[in-house]
Amino acid sequence: MDHLIGIIADTHDRLPLVNKAVKRLNEEGVKLVMHAGDYIAPFVVSLFKPLKADLIGVFGNNDGDREVLKKRFSDLGAEIRGKFAEVTTDGLRIGMVHGEEEELLRSLVQVEGYDVIVHGHTHEAKSQKQGRTLVVNPGEVCGYLTGKSTIATLNTQTLDVKIITL
Repeated sequence: MDHLIGIIADTHDRLPLVNKAVKRLNEEGVKLVMHAGDYIAPFVVSLFKPLKADLIGVFGNNDGDREVLKKRFSDLGAEIRGKFAEVTTDGLRIGMVHGEEEELLRSLVQVEGYDVIVHGHTHEAKSQKQGRTLVVNPGEVCGYLTGKSTIATLNTQTLDVKIITL
């Protein structure tokens, strides 16, 4: 069985693309989705309702009403943890930040305390190994900066990352 988790970031209220991302994550059969922040407005939350996976997120630097975002997501059974989340799944320790604090991100990667670090913010999709840590940025769902709407999946057994263009 595939041990896939979905990784998304920077949805920035782009509703049609959020719908596409949720649909694609369901098609991929992910059991957990990690959202590295920048949802923006609370009205976007309802679009995650059809998601057939657990959702854990962190806040980004552009997120608006955090209390309302937190509450709306928790009403869906999802969890927004603040500025940092540590998730253990399939024996992997995963740390997640939005990534606007570059020094913090760099430090989390360099300390090699996590198997995987997930972040967003730069809107550039990439995954690379730094020491023993896999660093994954799923790019931007919104497609505003790069013109490409992307999400990522991570196989927790093989550590294969797939960047998916929506």
